[in-house]
Amino acid sequence: MPDFPWDSLAGARARAAQHPGGVVDLSIGTPVDQTPAVLRDALAGAADAPGYPTALGTPALRTAAAAWLRRRLDVEVAESPDGPPPLIPTVGSKELVALLPTLLGLQGSATTVVLPEVAYPTYEVGAVLAGLAVRRSDVPPADGAGISLVWLNSPGNPHGRVLTDDELRTWVAWGRSHGIPVVADECYITLGWDVRPRSILHPAVAGDDHTGLLAVHSLSKQSTAAGYRGGLLSGDPALVRQVWEVRRHLGLLVPAPVQAAMAAAFDDDAHVDAQRERYRSRRDRLAAAVRDAGMRIEHSEAGLYLWATRDEDCWTTIDRLAGLGIVAAPGSFYGPAGARHVRLALTATDERIDAAVERLRG
Repeated sequence: MPDFPWDSLAGARARAAQHPGGVVDLSIGTPVDQTPAVLRDALAGAADAPGYPTALGTPALRTAAAAWLRRRLDVEVAESPDGPPPLIPTVGSKELVALLPTLLGLQGSATTVVLPEVAYPTYEVGAVLAGLAVRRSDVPPADGAGISLVWLNSPGNPHGRVLTDDELRTWVAWGRSHGIPVVADECYITLGWDVRPRSILHPAVAGDDHTGLLAVHSLSKQSTAAGYRGGLLSGDPALVRQVWEVRRHLGLLVPAPVQAAMAAAFDDDAHVDAQRERYRSRRDRLAAAVRDAGMRIEHSEAGLYLWATRDEDCWTTIDRLAGLGIVAAPGSFYGPAGARHVRLALTATDERIDAAVERLRG
């Protein structure tokens, strides 16, 4: 397994901690705002759960999730006549990302997983765990020989890049022509700022069915519920069924109280919209200060991060920021193409964001 990247930030954290105003940690995108009452009340109301939960998801959760996909993403997930509906809950999205090659039976196949040039590290971890090779590419390879899975991430982590409809359609057509599943991690899809992100399952992209396609969603960011570990997989009924069959054998079950909270979250748009506005305000303030400090922001049109550069090695920038008491994530965590960027998360309190703004402006 690769080294856990966050361990290498220990020196920067120690230096930042010496700042008299305390550390502003913008390195890890973990939510800090209160989990909305609609989720907490549903969780508490389902606390009496003596039996095992279902891997398929409760009817209430499946109904709410399908309605959310339709209402927010214009995606129709139809009931399957000969099996479970093509969506299942997962224990957060990271667990699914790390295990998907294994859940799809790809381990030991001596094949390659394609992932973005700049990418969330867990895509590579999942490939390595299954004994597969990794290839980084933002465009479809010339042919599909030796490739068993493609990961897309739009909006992207760390850079907030959103794939266009044409780019998504190109990947969909390529995957289908070679019989290779294309999986889109869409955990930040409700957080578009300059553009409105499109799901790979949208009819303008996928056409009339979801053959060969999967989409991954999460409540961690949109519902400030990372501690609940509530994720969702939907798409091609055959692929979803395969993942479900293995998960129930392994006992990968979302706890019943969490499933109740997930259903409540998918049924309620107000808390998602309110949290989005908090992030928008923090983004506007922090982005202006980052630019005032002489940094250039690239992409970042969606998601919870600013992808910034001073056109220098990322660790030099990390050291500069640590001197201001600010901790960011070095772009090299996300692949060689990120070596001259840093990622600054919007997931800090208003007080800490304002402290970062003040320090960046000197």
